[in-house]
Amino acid sequence: MEQRLSLITLGVSDLPRARAFYEALGWSTGAEPDDDVVFFQAGGIVVALWDRARLAEDSAVPDSPGWGGITLAHNVRSPAEVDEVIAQARAAGATVGREPAETFWGGYSGVFIDHDGHPWEVAHNPHWGIGPDGSIELNP
Repeated sequence: MEQRLSLITLGVSDLPRARAFYEALGWSTGAEPDDDVVFFQAGGIVVALWDRARLAEDSAVPDSPGWGGITLAHNVRSPAEVDEVIAQARAAGATVGREPAETFWGGYSGVFIDHDGHPWEVAHNPHWGIGPDGSIELNP
C-alpha cells in the first residue's frame, strides 16, 4: 500500500445543511443539489459528505454517537490566518471548541466543530512548510 490518503468521508445527519456549511467556508463542489453524496476537491485528496447511517452500513461498522477518535486539520501559513478561518467557521455556524492560541509545541491553533460533531483543528505550525497548492511538508 502506498503511503497516501485519497478520500475522507464525513458521515452527516443532514446533507443539505452540511453542504451549506462547507460551502459557507468557501468550499466548492460540482455535485447537483439532489445528489446523495457531495464531493469536494481538497488539495490532493477528496472530502465527501454522505448520510451517516449509510456510511456506517457501507463501512461495516455500528453507528454509535460520540467522538470517533479522529480530528481533521487545516494548516495555514500564519497565526492571523488561523484567526480568520476560525471566525469564518463561527460565522458559518460552527461551534468553536478551542479559541485560537499559542500551543505547547510552538505553533498557534484553534478548533471548530461542524454541525455533525467533526472537529477541525486550524493550525499554523512554524516547523512545517506549506506549498503553493496547500500541500504540507514535514521537514521543509
